[in-house]
Amino acid sequence: MKDSTLNVDLKHIPMMLRRRFNALGKSAMGAIGLLNLDNQNIPCVFASQHGDTHLTLSLLEGIGRQDDMSPTGFSLAVHNAISGLYTIATKNESAVTAISAMRGHIASALFETLSQLQTSERVLCVIYDSQLPELYRPYSQSTDFPYAIAIVFSRERGDSLSFEYSPPLSSAERSTAYESELRAFVAFLLSDSGTFTCSNNGTAWTLKKQTQHVC
Repeated sequence: MKDSTLNVDLKHIPMMLRRRFNALGKSAMGAIGLLNLDNQNIPCVFASQHGDTHLTLSLLEGIGRQDDMSPTGFSLAVHNAISGLYTIATKNESAVTAISAMRGHIASALFETLSQLQTSERVLCVIYDSQLPELYRPYSQSTDFPYAIAIVFSRERGDSLSFEYSPPLSSAERSTAYESELRAFVAFLLSDSGTFTCSNNGTAWTLKKQTQHVC
């Protein structure tokens, strides 16, 4: 996947740092940029199913050829690289969590965000991923495109949300494609109200929303 296939506005990221982001990082930074946070110092939760597998695979292939490993490439392949670059770009000194939870990463991101909200007024939650390299596709599900969802959760403003445990999923429900859950989450975010059920290690959790109307 070439970065040139992804057109994302990264004006909020300093020029020297922009070149360190490939398609996955650009997706995450582009979504955050749409929130117009103006470098606010707030806790952040970054969640990706697999992380930057394209870069990791290229490093492994280099090892197989007995090439010298690039220190820069290695530092950008770790799972918290994108969140780390974001904090550098924005001078964010608040708590930052990077999550890798396979198919349960949407639920895990929401769990962590709710935990951070116990001590913080606002939390930035970024859920992002990209298509796996062809080598890995037979072994795990992924989307067919790079994507990112960035949301600021607040204890005082916005829609009213509740997160509740649901009955365990059946084997058929557990086999539901990851992309179906992602699309359901996007539809939930775009609606005025409703529910979204996500899976995590065989259990199910339901997020409920009730829009707050201002008179």
